[in-house]
Amino acid sequence: MDWPHDPDGEEGSEEGRKYDMAIIAKKVDEDEDFPLDRDAFVAEFGDDPIRVNHRRVVALSDIFEYVEPDEFETIVDMHQAVGDAMRSGDCWEYHPQGAEPERKPA
Repeated sequence: MDWPHDPDGEEGSEEGRKYDMAIIAKKVDEDEDFPLDRDAFVAEFGDDPIRVNHRRVVALSDIFEYVEPDEFETIVDMHQAVGDAMRSGDCWEYHPQGAEPERKPA
């Protein structure tokens, strides 16, 4: 996919590699943007690259496909929903209970 900017370039990572939640959180102002509408957020930032690990970059919209609430009251609510979505969308290799807890513990 052609990204609007390099996820590891100056605009994407501010000269140091940043990952998933850190990148997403920088797109909002905790004091100004909440409550936050999920669909409006995705409309604005959906094509932005999000590095989920050292090998994989996905579009923000790919993660938000799995986000349940339509609106976030606080940034903490957003972090929890995005974390759940990243686990559901298999974006994270680490799962607190293991990806398959009956076969492979964390």
